[in-house]
Amino acid sequence: MRAARHWLRDTTGGLPATFWYLWTGLLINRAGMFAVLFLSLYLTTARGASPALAGAVVGAYGGGGAVGVLLGGVLADRWGRRATLLAAHLAAGALMVGLAFTRDLAVIAALVALLGVAHSMLSPAFVAAIIDVVPEHRRPYAFNLQFWAFNLGMAVASLLAGLLAEASFVALFLLDAAATLTAALVIAARVPESLPRGVSRRPPDHRPAGRAGSRPGLVTALTDRNFLVFVGLTFLLAVLTMQTSTIMPLAMRADGLTPSAYGVVVALGGALIVLGQLFVPRLIARYRKAGVLAVATALMGLGFGALALADDLWAYLGAAVVWTAGSMLAAPPNAQINADLAPPELRGRYQAVFYLTFPAASFVAPALGGLSLQHLGDWHWLVVGALGLAAAAGHLLAGPARERRTADLRARLDRPAEAPVGSR
Repeated sequence: MRAARHWLRDTTGGLPATFWYLWTGLLINRAGMFAVLFLSLYLTTARGASPALAGAVVGAYGGGGAVGVLLGGVLADRWGRRATLLAAHLAAGALMVGLAFTRDLAVIAALVALLGVAHSMLSPAFVAAIIDVVPEHRRPYAFNLQFWAFNLGMAVASLLAGLLAEASFVALFLLDAAATLTAALVIAARVPESLPRGVSRRPPDHRPAGRAGSRPGLVTALTDRNFLVFVGLTFLLAVLTMQTSTIMPLAMRADGLTPSAYGVVVALGGALIVLGQLFVPRLIARYRKAGVLAVATALMGLGFGALALADDLWAYLGAAVVWTAGSMLAAPPNAQINADLAPPELRGRYQAVFYLTFPAASFVAPALGGLSLQHLGDWHWLVVGALGLAAAAGHLLAGPARERRTADLRARLDRPAEAPVGSR
């Protein structure tokens, strides 16, 4: 019992109350995100859309998401984290109410695209706020809990969405809106603004010199070589992750497995994360982040590569254990490195560029993966495995430069600001 209390204190202790309110808002938001999961089914069954049209409308959600992450990052740095979170939650709730009662497919498509913007605005602001309020030595635990809440919330949403969709699609949208507004109330009541004030505006060495008096902006993140290498490696990880929802169902169908078998594989991954993710920080605490990410992406590559030999459910389940272990190990250091590389005054913008990898991967993975599976067959999975091993090597090669950059940024923040000329 004493060991359990020690583990719980080590896993959840030392985190400020503001983090827990942010965490609660995130959990409510994800657990109530019913409608997006069944959007294509709603369009085809309740609105008479063809599968192609339904796919185009759902694609509009992803397109809006690419805009939303950039907008959310910029607004989180300009308006503030709290203001951006409240605006995005309120907009998403209103859009959900609109979707509940809209019948015209063109209007639905526009509302879905705007919903993608609103939903994606949340991630940069949520993560920037967590970085602001959590002490650096506790951030790996905070990010681990964030990842855990995200997956727990999605598991709850998946369960409830099926039940609600059978009862009423209108109820599905309205309860989604209610959950979104509840999360907004938690943030409005308990989360103060955390945007750093008075941070040194001295640009880091990597930023090209601009016009006199120019302020750093989104271009800083887009020209930060160390950061962009990390973003590129994260994109490869996202492409690996997207295989489970885009290409793997097609491969399982080709192997004669039923949709319920696919559901079992996905459920296993979610269960492993919910049950085991809280133990990850202590497991990896003594190791360098680049090494952990190398092991994690290698495991993901090996797990997906093993599908080249899979032809029954048990083989898919075994491979799922391997790639899920990799994704669990990757979550805390991936978020921590992203936080370490961002100057405080640009945290929102850096988060925005980082989160662009996910809508990009959601486009690339099915577009190229479908062609690859069609023309290469099981060899597709060997290509995916090779991508994972390449990403692992990339983390080992890029790790030292990232660590030097992080140390330099930390030293700049610790250095006292120079006194203005003539003030002495």
